[in-house]
Amino acid sequence: MMDPQTLSTSRLLLRPWREEDYAGFARMNADPRVMEYFPDALSEAQSKGLADKLNAAINDAGWGLWALERQDNGAFIGFTGLNPFSDLPVDDGVEIGWRLDPDAWGFGFATEAARAALAFGFETLALNAIDSFTATINQRSIAVMQRLGMQNTGSNFFHPRVPEESPLREHVLYRITYDQWSASKK
Repeated sequence: MMDPQTLSTSRLLLRPWREEDYAGFARMNADPRVMEYFPDALSEAQSKGLADKLNAAINDAGWGLWALERQDNGAFIGFTGLNPFSDLPVDDGVEIGWRLDPDAWGFGFATEAARAALAFGFETLALNAIDSFTATINQRSIAVMQRLGMQNTGSNFFHPRVPEESPLREHVLYRITYDQWSASKK
């Protein structure tokens, strides 16, 4: 167990959640553009519950899906980080994930923050591999995975929490190993 960690890049802070993040998080989770590749948008109460859960994980483990803040203006723009998973029809592991406010799209923030999270996962947590998954039709997130050097495992799966009739049910699984990540740093 470690103290809650904060990561920084030249433009971003990945940090524990603050109460003042919740309103922006709720707006984001109600936005159909943000939630396009999720089964449902979230209510304000659901967003608060999720933020509380994400922050509790950071307080317990020292890491997780951190709140994402711009360093130039202090704006909360979403989350990025690492999250253990064990309830999917693929091998248990640690995923890297992100969700950003549409006003923050197109600036490379997701990739920049995810690179910091990958470095933390490999250098500090000594993980052997980090996964990422999304609906097969979510080309924006797949593009981020590819920019990170992640490889498609070819192990698509049906997400158990997505309704069977949904076009979002089939998910693609990407992975990067420590060796792949380390080689990309050279």
